[in-house]
Amino acid sequence: MAKLFDPTSFGDIQLANRIVMAPLTRNRSPRAVPNDLNVTYYEQRAAAGLIITEGTPVTQQGQGYADVPGLYLPQAIDGWKKVTDAVHRKGGKIVTQIWHVGRVSHTSLQPNGGAPVAPSAIPAGSKTYVINPDGSGAFVDTSDPRALELSEIPGIVEDFRKGARAAIDAGFDGVEIHGANGYLIDQFLKSGANQRTDEYGGSIENRARFVLEVVDAVTREIGAGRVGIRLSPVTPGNGITETNPQPLFNHVAEQLGSRGLAFIHVIEGATGGDRNFSQGDKPFDYQEMKAAYRKAGGTGGWLVNNGYDRESAKAAVESGYADAVAFGKLFIANPDLVQRFKDNAPLNEADKSTFYGGGAKGYTDYPALEAVA
Repeated sequence: MAKLFDPTSFGDIQLANRIVMAPLTRNRSPRAVPNDLNVTYYEQRAAAGLIITEGTPVTQQGQGYADVPGLYLPQAIDGWKKVTDAVHRKGGKIVTQIWHVGRVSHTSLQPNGGAPVAPSAIPAGSKTYVINPDGSGAFVDTSDPRALELSEIPGIVEDFRKGARAAIDAGFDGVEIHGANGYLIDQFLKSGANQRTDEYGGSIENRARFVLEVVDAVTREIGAGRVGIRLSPVTPGNGITETNPQPLFNHVAEQLGSRGLAFIHVIEGATGGDRNFSQGDKPFDYQEMKAAYRKAGGTGGWLVNNGYDRESAKAAVESGYADAVAFGKLFIANPDLVQRFKDNAPLNEADKSTFYGGGAKGYTDYPALEAVA
């Protein structure tokens, strides 16, 4: 019987325990370049079995929030090298979440002030974080997107490939493809955002085409054993909807099962909210999705996320429900979360003002010590 503190492997990545740090948008990297604050923040949490970094855009077009670190500038790769070196010196493992936000962006963040791109020209109806001309930060409505031309899609797949290569060059142990939370890959998957009539729209197979092309490009570049993917079958984040998620994500899981990935990271329910939330006519069955993945040959780790605590995480691993559990808010407030779980020690209560959704500010507005505490 597996235990929460037992080592395991996600593909080619060896984990000292099954407590994973979830990706957490922090808005502390001006000009998309990681800095010393990023180094301290991740180094403090190196005892996690695996750190998954905050979402990291693979291109400026994929950037939807001010002051998030990217992977498309030489300076950013140099900045990330300092982070990965620090984590590795502490014996930790770290992958970066490669990201394209699609429609969840603002013209002020896009190349030449252009419109954000999406499968279809349907607004997200959500908010994003920008820097005002006076240097202050603010939450504003996302800009209306334009629909991607068919001819543009291969270029975005190539951006993901380049981002994966940049991640390895920066010293990461692998990557997590961000396919969740209403961003570009999720927009292609879900019918509420994808009304295309070409080979990327309509049927489940067509809507899943883009994510599988991205996965294939990334795995060819860096090896499947260093690649994971994050999926959120039913979250309503960033205005995303799907009326029939079970067959869609069963199909995605089945297709991923034959690709030898290191792990599948599933957000259960509404991201950051109710784990029992669902869309469609009946509750989503995550074990049915997992069974489709295993039946198709998927051997990668099954990583679950959303509102777990020490006891529920232990139960999930010991029962075989999951191979590991990811924690977000608890890692913000408790850099030493693994040791606290081992000792069954009291936990610091997370300060919601430091969450992105609660108004987390940019690096220049944040006292460094409080930002990483």
